[in-house]
Amino acid sequence: MNLNLTDPRLIVGAVVILLIIIIGIALYVRNRRKTAGLRQRFGSEYDRAVLEHGSEHKAEAKLADRETRVESLKIRELGATERERFLADWNAVQSRFVDHPKGSVTEADELVASLMQARGYPVADFEQRAADISVNYPRVVESYRSAHAVAVRLGRDEATTEDLRNAMIQYRTLFDELLQVRSPGEIKAVA
Repeated sequence: MNLNLTDPRLIVGAVVILLIIIIGIALYVRNRRKTAGLRQRFGSEYDRAVLEHGSEHKAEAKLADRETRVESLKIRELGATERERFLADWNAVQSRFVDHPKGSVTEADELVASLMQARGYPVADFEQRAADISVNYPRVVESYRSAHAVAVRLGRDEATTEDLRNAMIQYRTLFDELLQVRSPGEIKAVA
């Protein structure tokens, strides 16, 4: 076989193949960067989404949907008076824990939901609440899920005193995050 390296069809074919390879590499690099960015932003929530949805591609689409949904919400900072009222409410709930741990955990669950609602998060469905919180507070969403699971188990008398204590600590972590004053840029930088 005799190849004519000056044949225009061969040159065009080689250029097309080279362009396809370059575009493929660029797409691969872009997808890896996107994956790395989502993995860094969402932390363990990224891994949870992959397990839940069965693939990185589906999980990334769902996480991107979450971000879009939360960006469309009217999330707001609390005023100083509101913050003080929520803090006083938390201190009251926490002070009742020693004598009434079950009631305190239930109250903490309700207070966190109330705080979320005051900030502008929809609170109708727990799983949606957790998904929404994961966008701005990915480091504490698993604690929120764990604490809420204890609150749910209370109704079936399946939670130990240690479970209740841990739930209060986990609720407090999310409560403190939600109560802080931060700009959206700061939230993304911390996440």
